[in-house]
Amino acid sequence: MDDSGYYIPALAMAIALAIKTPALLRSWHDPLQRSVCTLIALSGLVFFFAAPPTIAEVNRLTGISNVSAPLVYGLLSALSAACLVVIINWRGGPPEATRRVTRRWITGYGVVIVALVVLFVLGDAPVERLRDLDTYYANTPFIREMIVLYLVSLTVAGVAMDVMCWRWALEVRGWLRAGLLVIALGFLFNIPYSVTKFIAVIARWNGQDLDDLSTYVAPAMASAGMQLNALGFCLPPAGQRIGDLWSTWSTYRRLGPLWHELRPLAPPKDRAVRISWWSPAELQVTQRESDIHDGMLALYPYFDVEIRAGAYEAAVAAGSDPVQARAEADAAMVTAAVRARAADPEGRVISSATADDATPASGEAPRDLVRMSLALRQSPVVATAASFSVSGGPLNRGLFRPR
Repeated sequence: MDDSGYYIPALAMAIALAIKTPALLRSWHDPLQRSVCTLIALSGLVFFFAAPPTIAEVNRLTGISNVSAPLVYGLLSALSAACLVVIINWRGGPPEATRRVTRRWITGYGVVIVALVVLFVLGDAPVERLRDLDTYYANTPFIREMIVLYLVSLTVAGVAMDVMCWRWALEVRGWLRAGLLVIALGFLFNIPYSVTKFIAVIARWNGQDLDDLSTYVAPAMASAGMQLNALGFCLPPAGQRIGDLWSTWSTYRRLGPLWHELRPLAPPKDRAVRISWWSPAELQVTQRESDIHDGMLALYPYFDVEIRAGAYEAAVAAGSDPVQARAEADAAMVTAAVRARAADPEGRVISSATADDATPASGEAPRDLVRMSLALRQSPVVATAASFSVSGGPLNRGLFRPR
């Protein structure tokens, strides 16, 4: 893996952390927010400090050959603990139990990090190795134990993460399950990474040279695993956002027939704030619903409850459930009112309506605008109301009754 293979992911993690920082500051007391930001920061630090140019620079600045080894191994151990903590807080549960398990993992990996530093101090690694320290010092006392310790700790974290993710994935569905499976797959790479490293180290113990496994194959596996982990953690919130956006635009589109039916009756477009086509989907839906309500308010004097009752009975007789039948009846009444309004260009009905006739009753149940809109396009009951001729006044109130 060349140097860009380290720095590009590090830069991506830095950008992700910058994006998450405002949310962290607003929700500092949220353990999940803190653990996620810690995970992102540690991921970026691992990639940055594991890059050979950074290793050389750290060694030069400190004046200690290979001091980057315990630094990188410690960061990897901290990252393993952070991943476990994120999953624990993400899944939730009783707060005290969550805190207790979290403290155990943090304490355990904290001990590992301290042990890594102690073993490095006790060992002797005078020759700087930027890429192959694991195999070069595989037979050096204390450095050998440091290498084995960090590999074992990564393997334990990978197995623990896989177990937790698989168990949780069996209990959930949708984007969360997909994200957990991707995370489990990413941490599954920890096992071949450690196995590959161990094979190369053990080969050195036996006087053989399989250094390429440790120097080139293992880092590629680690990089692939970490990128899968990042994708897995991002997938559920991103998928949820995409799903919400799709649902919002779907609602906007399904409101179209009713909006087009009532748009000519809405007040003139002299709003203080005009909605642009690039405005957020939620705002577009709110504006469309507002236009529909304005149009229905203008039609209220022309609403005929008998037509609605007849349409409801016809819809039920055609097999619609009560909720759907109510939406079809409301849509039929609106269609009839639109035609009645068109047949009354001078507004005689409006001028003769009382205040009670011109405003909805306060106790009236809210109408399902989406169902009404779909009924305008699909319901035969509404089509009957739309095609019925108007002759000088409201629609025939016996429209939906048997003849």
